[in-house]
Amino acid sequence: MAVNSGKHRSHRKDSITQHWLKNSLGIVVGILVLIEIAVIVIVRNYYYTAAKQYVTTKMNVLTAAVMNSSDTTNYNSEIRNMVESYGDKDKIELMAITADGRVDVTSSGFSLPSGDNMEDYTDAKGSSTGIASQIYVTATGEKVVAVTAVISPKGCEYEALRMLSSIKNVDTQIGRIIIFVTVLVLLVIALMVFSSMYFIKQIVIPVRDIAEISHKYAKGDFSKRIEKKSDDELGQLCDSINNMAEELSNTEQMKNEFISSVSHELRTPLTAIKGWTETVESMYGDVDTFKKGMRVINSETERLSQMVEELLDFSRIQDNRLILIMDTIDILAELGETVLIYQERARSLGITLNYFEQDMLPFVYGDKNRLRQVFINIVDNAIKYSDKGDTVSVEAYEEGGEICISVSDTGIGISKEDLPRIKQKFFKANHTRRGSGIGLAVADEIIQRHGGTLTIDSEQGVGTTVMITLPFIKPKDKSEKKEESSTVDVELISSDDRGQDSVVKPEEH
Repeated sequence: MAVNSGKHRSHRKDSITQHWLKNSLGIVVGILVLIEIAVIVIVRNYYYTAAKQYVTTKMNVLTAAVMNSSDTTNYNSEIRNMVESYGDKDKIELMAITADGRVDVTSSGFSLPSGDNMEDYTDAKGSSTGIASQIYVTATGEKVVAVTAVISPKGCEYEALRMLSSIKNVDTQIGRIIIFVTVLVLLVIALMVFSSMYFIKQIVIPVRDIAEISHKYAKGDFSKRIEKKSDDELGQLCDSINNMAEELSNTEQMKNEFISSVSHELRTPLTAIKGWTETVESMYGDVDTFKKGMRVINSETERLSQMVEELLDFSRIQDNRLILIMDTIDILAELGETVLIYQERARSLGITLNYFEQDMLPFVYGDKNRLRQVFINIVDNAIKYSDKGDTVSVEAYEEGGEICISVSDTGIGISKEDLPRIKQKFFKANHTRRGSGIGLAVADEIIQRHGGTLTIDSEQGVGTTVMITLPFIKPKDKSEKKEESSTVDVELISSDDRGQDSVVKPEEH
């Protein structure tokens, strides 16, 4: 299958070059050939017409001299002498034609070959001007221009005068022009070939390389990068594809790490549940062991449930299906419950959990369950990345027209290299601690949808501080929210435990 695909790609690459040559070089060559043919026809007609005109002018001068002759009593001898003593006989052969169409005398002294073409004589007799011309090839193979003029003076046995002139020199000149035009056309074609090859080298070949490397990207091989050879649009395309490959490579790596991490996270509680289930089953009579096993099973089940919920939330965010049930909430109540949940756990791990609670803070318009989920995630991370003897501090206060929630710890911290990526999906800065790597991505999305910010400041070996800011409701805003909540019946969609959609309404106050 791979071989066939390779052949197909090779055929496509060849066809791209052929397509370019046909549509650029082929069209230009065709146009140049047509231009050359047109030039040859025009030049040939011009020179042949000039040759006919030249001989015709000579004939007009001669016939005028005959017709204006003062000796009208002896036309025959005068014409014969004029033909025999013609001064340009080295260039033009003059002949006299009798009334029966026979060539009687010529300036060269040679008779006209039998069967030679005399259509000009026939045309001249039928012409209103009494003169006609033609170009033809003689019986000896020489190309000539022939001009015949009818004279027919009274008492004269000669009906017409005829001139023959070789156009060998004219054909030679036409041939030179044809050679010049042909060479010029060939030079233009050669220039086009060169420019086409340059185009193929500068554009088509890099495009081929891009296609080949992109095909490797499609198969998941991000090891190669496209070589940038210019700073034009093609170079920008190479940069874009290389950046895309870098991002895809990082995403692929994080995805693999995420799958490995989630697999490990799922396996650990499942192993614990399975082990304690077998223990409880074999030691059913031991009440203490039974209770301890039930606590472990319940804890690990809750851990699995939380992990699955994170995955579901991440999926909803990716599909833009995350629903917020907005209402007026007391942020201190949600934060206080979160701290209460983790106090016992922090104590059991030897970690000090401090909560600096304010007497009162302005209300916030938001989804209390989602905000509690964010607080749980942040506090859980602070405890998770802290060791025995460390301290986790939680504080909420008003500053700059916003509610600020600070969660800081004196734990292991985050390196400078990992800090900019800490909120990316699938990314885990420390693989020795449990977690799926998507909790912060989900938390950041929830806070953003509440119009707030989530920032992280950390130093490795010193600790981490997570700062959450949320806009609060001013007194006027609060009354407007209550009025809106009392007059508008809103139905929101969420997922129930069976993965089906169900209708959920905001709590009424």
